[in-house]
Amino acid sequence: MEQDTQIVKRIQNLVDEIRELRYRYHVTNDPSVTDEVYDSLRKELDAILKKYPAYIAMKNELDRVAGKPLDAFQKVTHRSRMLSLNDAFSIDEIREWVTRIQKIIPDAKYEYFAELKLDGLAVSLMYENGVFVKGATRGDGFIGEDITENLKMIKSIPLTIPAPYPSYVEVRGEAVMSKKVWQTLNKKNEKEGKSVFANTRNAAAGSLRQLDPRLTQERKLDFFAYDIAEIDGWKNVPRTHSEKHALLREFGFVLDTHEKIFSTVDEIIPYIEMIGKKREEFAYGTDGLVIAVDSLAFQEELGVVGKAPRYAIAYKYPAEKATTTVTDITVNVGRTGVLTPLAHFVPTLVAGSTVSKSTLHNMDQIERLDIRVGDTVVIQKAGDVIPEVVEVLTRFRTGNEKKFVMPKKCPVCGASVEKREGGSEKTVAFYCTNNLCEARNRRGLQHFVNAFEIYEIGPKILDRLQEEGLITDASDLFILEESDLSGLERFGEKSAKNIIESIKIHKKVPLWRFLVALGILHVGEETAKDLANHFGTLSKIMNTKEYEFNALPNIGPVVAKSLTEYFSHKEHVHFIEKLIENGVSITKPDTKNKKFAGMTFVLTGTLPTLERNDAKKMIEERGGKVSSSVSKNTTYVLVGENPGSKFDDAKKVGVPILDEKAFVNIL
Repeated sequence: MEQDTQIVKRIQNLVDEIRELRYRYHVTNDPSVTDEVYDSLRKELDAILKKYPAYIAMKNELDRVAGKPLDAFQKVTHRSRMLSLNDAFSIDEIREWVTRIQKIIPDAKYEYFAELKLDGLAVSLMYENGVFVKGATRGDGFIGEDITENLKMIKSIPLTIPAPYPSYVEVRGEAVMSKKVWQTLNKKNEKEGKSVFANTRNAAAGSLRQLDPRLTQERKLDFFAYDIAEIDGWKNVPRTHSEKHALLREFGFVLDTHEKIFSTVDEIIPYIEMIGKKREEFAYGTDGLVIAVDSLAFQEELGVVGKAPRYAIAYKYPAEKATTTVTDITVNVGRTGVLTPLAHFVPTLVAGSTVSKSTLHNMDQIERLDIRVGDTVVIQKAGDVIPEVVEVLTRFRTGNEKKFVMPKKCPVCGASVEKREGGSEKTVAFYCTNNLCEARNRRGLQHFVNAFEIYEIGPKILDRLQEEGLITDASDLFILEESDLSGLERFGEKSAKNIIESIKIHKKVPLWRFLVALGILHVGEETAKDLANHFGTLSKIMNTKEYEFNALPNIGPVVAKSLTEYFSHKEHVHFIEKLIENGVSITKPDTKNKKFAGMTFVLTGTLPTLERNDAKKMIEERGGKVSSSVSKNTTYVLVGENPGSKFDDAKKVGVPILDEKAFVNIL
């Protein structure tokens, strides 16, 4: 008995010591021992538990073991709404924001809290009695996705809060990927032929939306807390935002250290400028600086407008610009056959990375800019991410510049190029007329795996699979086996296993995602969702006539024609049949919360806190439809401030009218 007591005591001491060392390493960035010492403690603990397995549960809190892959993410309703922030793009706009809030509470003495706006994925963590029980994405602010198992893979997220702890606390923060990890991941993906991530934000979001937590674990994400949304069972409730930060640190969360309190707007400006000069040196991507009224009482009084609080604003730094020279303008052939001009530059450093090319979108853009090969141009990264040409410096022209002419033959297959109307009927685009064009096939494959979210397979892997004769189209992916890949040069057993598991996990998809993956011209995500919600099954969509498509709201004649033409081709029908035969299945829509099924809503006016698109999304997620006009078939009219003629129409027809509060109550 005494020996058992000694063993339990030693195990507990080791667990406590290892937890403390992890906290120092991941939270305070102040490791007190070397890695060798830490490893030796872990080895001792593992050795004791191997000898005495009855006590293995004592180390559960130290282990972040990846759970089984999920079929899909479940929905989570936030107890308190996850808000977005309004943006300010100049110092003048910051001053205007301060003036607005001072008019609402004129006699108040304000303090302002400034902190970095990290560039990642906003998430919410829920703790009950000190234990992490659930984590979710922002979603539409009201309903997010349950990504608990993936969040457990982030080492800087505490699985437990040290005592004393509140009975319930909801912590908001940003899941991010460091620039160093992002660069390493992209190099690895490029080497393995997988897709690379355009920026750290996309990498973090993509990593957390993996159905297999093991893939999230490999990505080495970090988490920075920035707010406490709710707290129960806690005596000293914070009175300011800065006090929230202090409490979060007590609970063991990592917070960014670039934060400061100011008394006036004039004090904030030098800080904005200082961060602007230094932010490229930071280990994590940032997309601005958040400035908030520090007092929580004032925050409550200032309230929320639309989906953003009045009491806070995000200052966005101007896009960094640079000049370079256009060395060439080439053409890319997309999955639908559209020809997209691409400008190539002398490699130039912009916003922390080297830019050597940028899309010019279409001939309208080329003519608007009057861009030519040999021109000196100004480039920037839109949102610090996507390179774009913003200006041509014509004064530097020498007379040797060359105008771009859209080719009459496809640069890949040599087929003729024709001009067609775009999806909006107001634009034109140039298309390769060969449905079997190699470039169309290759990009169509990549579009398919992206739509199915099979991120383990990038362009180079697809090229390799085609070269080896393992696939002729996307349907062949679903009958691949590990042995098909593991024998290929540069394909290890682990890589082959990961690819096959990723394919298996993503065999089940909702109808709208299946439609997107088919790559039907003019059918994007929103149109696909409209079709899926209206028809419910693939067979109904495939057997619908053009005039029936055309009669649907949000489906114009161009899209109706495109849909009809796609399903009239035997090779497309055969491809769909092959997908089903090879194991792809279309999941049935979630009917748990379809209380608006069969209902039609009309929206008019400005809602007090909801954006119109958010309200529309909430209706559609619950099986309802949103119409642009009132009729006898309308179920409800949702009315905000300054409603239009639809409000009068509703009263004439006798349709029930809801304000925002009544609408939220029936959700």
